Amino acid sequence: MVATIRVPKTQRARRELLKHAPKLVETGKKTLILHGTKTSAVLNSVLSDIYHLKRDNAVKYTKKNDNIRPFESGGESSLEFFSLKTDCSLIVYGSHSKKRPNNLILGRTYDHHIYDLVEVGVENYKSMESYVYDKKLAPKLGSKPFFAFIGEHFESSEELKHLKEVLLDLFRGEVVENLNLAGVDRIYVCTAISPTTVYMMHCALRLKRSGTSIPRMELVEVGPSMDLVVRRHRLPVESLKKEAMKTAEHAKKVKNVTKDPVQGRLGKVYMPDQQVGELALSNDIKGLKRERREAKKNKEHSKKQKVNPE
Repeated sequence: MVATIRVPKTQRARRELLKHAPKLVETGKKTLILHGTKTSAVLNSVLSDIYHLKRDNAVKYTKKNDNIRPFESGGESSLEFFSLKTDCSLIVYGSHSKKRPNNLILGRTYDHHIYDLVEVGVENYKSMESYVYDKKLAPKLGSKPFFAFIGEHFESSEELKHLKEVLLDLFRGEVVENLNLAGVDRIYVCTAISPTTVYMMHCALRLKRSGTSIPRMELVEVGPSMDLVVRRHRLPVESLKKEAMKTAEHAKKVKNVTKDPVQGRLGKVYMPDQQVGELALSNDIKGLKRERREAKKNKEHSKKQKVNPE
């Protein structure tokens, strides 16, 4: 059975399709947060805190999902459907079982297909509500964070290398070129305790005078904090990774060509100095012949006037 292609009939539908279309400069990635068949109170709090940290660019579903098994063949079809439906390229899926308690799966998608996955277990969790601090220091919504990855295992362990990439994608927000230091008010500190365990905490930044142009920074822990124990991870397929890493080729700059909003495309043509004064002129130029004829006529006319005076 061949699927029919539905064409948008209204301007609103066309605008929605344009939002989902690929762009040369992509906007911030949206995150989809899902619950499994069974979740614990700890895991519910973890998912709520992640949504609170990313609520400006996240979608959270509270309904339980029975048939999602990302690491099994065919079990990721529901995740890909929800990714396409919500236009989310980052996935956070929480489940709880006797074999894998407080299980959290972090994943990325490319073209709404599963790109890679990291499964971690949550231990020693402290929620945002359990921290007491001056609420004036609370990080603002949408602010850019700092990241600090401490420990040699982030360079030597393949599991932690992969986890580092996924965490950066999950919490960094939209990629920018310039950053105002006064607007940076949070930091994620990740410490590698072992080749498979990372202690992660979220801190607010307090700027103080240092006597120089660069202020002194103090960290105030605002939560959440937790130990992430890597259980399973799945790297992307080489062919899919190669396709996802492709970048748009920028058009080569053409010399002496500019674009004007009114006149359109404008070009400049280089003309060397012609040095007209040094050009040799021939005698058979039409203009010179005309001047000679007129001069001859004027001479004859003046002679006649002398011969026949009035």
